[in-house]
Amino acid sequence: MPKSPRATTTDRRPLATAQELADHLQVPLDTVYGWKHRGQGPNAIKVGRHLRYRWTEVDAWLDGRSAGRAA
Repeated sequence: MPKSPRATTTDRRPLATAQELADHLQVPLDTVYGWKHRGQGPNAIKVGRHLRYRWTEVDAWLDGRSAGRAA
């Protein structure tokens, strides 16, 4: 029986907490929560009542922010 594509993913890094994301991006934690509330920022996953982020989603969001912008 073939495995689903999701089951074969090689990125098994732990999910980031909202605080870890804020620290990584050097923004206040309230900014991360504001992005979620306004539907901005990287895609968040609700795990129970907690927000978690896939690092691949964070990287993709960051890549999208820099695409086509002049320095």
